[in-house]
Amino acid sequence: MKTKFVTFGELLLRFSKQDHQRLSQGDYFTSKYGGSEANVAVSLAMLGNDVQYVTRLPDTPVGHTGMQNLMQLGVDCRHILFGGQRIGTYYMEPAAGMRSAKVIYDRAGSACSEIKPGMIPWREILKDAAVLHISGITAAISQSSADATFEALDIADELGVKVAFDINYRKNLWQYGADPRQTLRCILSRCDLMFGDAIEFEFLCQRKQPPFTATDSSFQMQMDEYRAWFDDLHKEFPRCKKWLMGMRNIVASNHHLLTALLWTDGELLKAPINDINGVVDASGVGDAFMAGMLHALRAYPDDSQMQLNYSLAASTLKNTIPGDFNLATDEEITALL
Repeated sequence: MKTKFVTFGELLLRFSKQDHQRLSQGDYFTSKYGGSEANVAVSLAMLGNDVQYVTRLPDTPVGHTGMQNLMQLGVDCRHILFGGQRIGTYYMEPAAGMRSAKVIYDRAGSACSEIKPGMIPWREILKDAAVLHISGITAAISQSSADATFEALDIADELGVKVAFDINYRKNLWQYGADPRQTLRCILSRCDLMFGDAIEFEFLCQRKQPPFTATDSSFQMQMDEYRAWFDDLHKEFPRCKKWLMGMRNIVASNHHLLTALLWTDGELLKAPINDINGVVDASGVGDAFMAGMLHALRAYPDDSQMQLNYSLAASTLKNTIPGDFNLATDEEITALL
């Protein structure tokens, strides 16, 4: 049985000021590597999976250090390409109290944004893969990167590889003229498992849903409305057999309510509502959801409720870990459960 996961997307370098300072304050930046698909790869490796990450990095010390960072965490990087002039970056101003976080991207002309179809040996990479994980971010950064994403999808279909898709809609990245909703829906029509947060679901499907306004774990979900909503989605995109929606209500920067819904085989399941009072870093929480679900599908193949609860627990623990990567272990996740 094939067991390898493959993730494809851009590795980023994240810059922040220390101690919750604004970008306009202080003299020093701290830096960490991250990026949605790399985050998923690291989480899967931390949980003991065989996972390979595919990207393109500049042939510079910054690019090679990024690859080494991933390899130290157990990610197979043998098919990372080198070329181009720079790594994509972003600047993050952490949330504090009632002040929201702020993200500023600087990714134009990055090595990964210049990736093109034909550069990546997808047949070699995917020949022994079980799952290809992609996200909407890779299709957003450039036309050539979007074309490379669809090339990967074509070869995954040819080889019978399952596709896991994270919507990851980032409005500010779509600058090259493509229609983001149309492009993302085209990817969705070709995936087997889809993840997104509630706002991304609404954007992609142009349909309002009941708001998640929990302020404690006793909040009652409107399950009948959600069930009808997911049933209609599945009729429109019948290939996708599992729909995972993460839901978060932010009471304050360090106090979040987190839950999730999973539609699978015509059944809608809900996870507990986790009241997280002590959030350290909410970056990569969605990626932890996706990685947790991919791991749980293999670890608990006959228990959909456990799959959902496991993915929520993995995501919950990510809120306690600085940086983009979820460094929680399987033992820690199952202990939280």
